[in-house]
Amino acid sequence: MNKGTILVTGGTGYIGSHTTVELQAAGYSVVIIDNLSNSNIDVLDGIERISGIRPAFVQADCTDMGALKQLFKEYPGIKGIINFAASKAVGESMEKPVLYYRNNLNTLMNLLDCMTEFNVKGIVFSSSCTVYGEPDENPVTEAAPIKKATSPYGNTKQISEEIITDVINAGAPFKSVILRYFNPVGAHPTAEIGELPNGVPQNLIPYITQTAIGIRKELSVFGNDYPTPDGSCIRDFINVVDLAKAHVKAMDRMLENEGSDKIEIYNLGTGNGVSVLELINTFEEATGVKVPYKIVGRRPGDIEKVWGNPSHANTVLGWKADTPLADTMRSAWAWQCRLRERGIM
Repeated sequence: MNKGTILVTGGTGYIGSHTTVELQAAGYSVVIIDNLSNSNIDVLDGIERISGIRPAFVQADCTDMGALKQLFKEYPGIKGIINFAASKAVGESMEKPVLYYRNNLNTLMNLLDCMTEFNVKGIVFSSSCTVYGEPDENPVTEAAPIKKATSPYGNTKQISEEIITDVINAGAPFKSVILRYFNPVGAHPTAEIGELPNGVPQNLIPYITQTAIGIRKELSVFGNDYPTPDGSCIRDFINVVDLAKAHVKAMDRMLENEGSDKIEIYNLGTGNGVSVLELINTFEEATGVKVPYKIVGRRPGDIEKVWGNPSHANTVLGWKADTPLADTMRSAWAWQCRLRERGIM
């Protein structure tokens, strides 16, 4: 049964590739658009090995309106969009704010314009718990106040949510589900796809696995003087396959449920806070591999502690993140070992 065609922007990236696998498993056809600025074309092979289906692929930049319109003409009848096409590193955004505003906001505005023109029914937007800033209390619910962003990256997520809200409130003929992720980690259990950033990783888990396998000399832990039990930052680490499945649930709800609201917002997390040092310990215990690390100064833009209350997504979407953290750490290590086998890293 084909449930229709979904456009996945940034679909060869980390979360996009896992979501493509889950969409195809759920009966959707997928068209990916990606400029490959932080991903690799070989990811399509991994998706095909897992699912037996190779998604359609267009190499282009979503800030290029001409290329986007050409895609919609070439693949008529796209029912929904999942937008992952964005620059995403907090630290880099502090150094290159214009790049972040240009890429993340222009991509979204181009997609919204195309949705009306090509009769697309809904968009799932990849947002972030960074919109809550340093929350007043944890776990964070969707009703928590949106605070001034601590980084340009976080600000692009806040502005993007405002743009979507304004466009739909102005009468746009489509729906949106906004998903506020906590911290996606791990890899597909087949070790066919995972997180493979170009250059030095900006995210914690690839840095841990690259250090564990000897590519990096040691991991830097940014600060051990936060007001937390062990002094390191606390986050809500969510398995990437669990996260991907939430996007399918969100798409199903938008396209199939006539009663769903024009805009819905869900936190996607586990409901548990885990510190950076606890995460390193969990990795070492799960894999038996040591991770050399050193404590360095705090990093600009980092918040002390945040974890989510996912009960709204649990109840309304019927979704739950239930993969144990130790299993997630083993999947990340298996992916790193697979990359070594292939001579990639």
